[in-house]
Amino acid sequence: MWLTVEGIEQAYGDNRVLKDLSFRIPAGAIGCLLGPSGCGKTTALRCIAGFENVQAGRILLNGEVLSRPGFTVPPEKRGLGMVFQQYALFPHLDVAANVGFGLRGLKGAEKQRRVAEVLDVVGLGGRENLFPDELSGGQQQRVALARALAPRPGLLLMDEPFSSLDTGLRVRLGTEIRDILKQQGITALLVTHDQAEAFAVADEIGVMREGRLEQWDTAYNLYHRPASRFVAEFVGEGCFVPGEAIGDGTVQIELGRLEPTEPMALAAAESVEVLLRPDDIVHDDDSSQTATVLRKAFRGASILYTLGLPSGRRVLALVPSHHDHRIGERIGIRLEADHVVVFQG
Repeated sequence: MWLTVEGIEQAYGDNRVLKDLSFRIPAGAIGCLLGPSGCGKTTALRCIAGFENVQAGRILLNGEVLSRPGFTVPPEKRGLGMVFQQYALFPHLDVAANVGFGLRGLKGAEKQRRVAEVLDVVGLGGRENLFPDELSGGQQQRVALARALAPRPGLLLMDEPFSSLDTGLRVRLGTEIRDILKQQGITALLVTHDQAEAFAVADEIGVMREGRLEQWDTAYNLYHRPASRFVAEFVGEGCFVPGEAIGDGTVQIELGRLEPTEPMALAAAESVEVLLRPDDIVHDDDSSQTATVLRKAFRGASILYTLGLPSGRRVLALVPSHHDHRIGERIGIRLEADHVVVFQG
């Protein structure tokens, strides 16, 4: 099934939480609403689930209207599955009973078969008789997913489903759940504030800010072709450095001359800001350009260096970890930017 959100708005009193929010998720695709706390992403999910009415716009599933002003299909009649932040498992029921809780239309052997089937899908076959407190956090989240999948929902909604897990498990489980949803051909919408989680799970991601959608795009384009400065700052890591338009379509910054990836109408001598990602700055011992190591963050295979340029401005560089430099050391660098993102000053 496909989901269409057309210009929805929602407010609590005078506080407009959603402002003309629109996006579409094709059948079998996984979308994500990504943004900081308070941006409206959870309210959008609640409107799609039917827990809240919309004050403007429409929500459609397979072309059928679920919500519009003055009309809301009740949550239980929308054919949706929901995975919550805190799992919401019943501690007094075993795994099988938790998964089968929403299968009220099935009885006996048929219900047992469906429970066993979805537990196999999420990798928990053979654990039907265990209770939630006998499972790890990742296993509990799989039970919650199995319960949501059991009734064969047309759309799966996931509200910060991995936030209580540690970072490593969060990304790993997100990747595994993506594989499960793709295997089952289920359309899904994830809400999260964690970009690593969004990148691991979603096909397309919408970055939200103060109730509005700044950009709906692939992770690649959000990182390399951000539509706004907010998206550029929120997605990935990077630093802005000042520059000046030359008049031939290029811009000059302290480290050299660059050509914006997207053509821009820039007047000669116009002030601009250029986004430099950590992979745009290459460590090169033979380079005549140097920078001072101000900070370093060891990441295993690489080190993220914060470097001070001669002007005093800072850039980031991601360097293989066998290049282990001291704080205060000057190192050679070279500008090598494949995607040049420029914002007018």
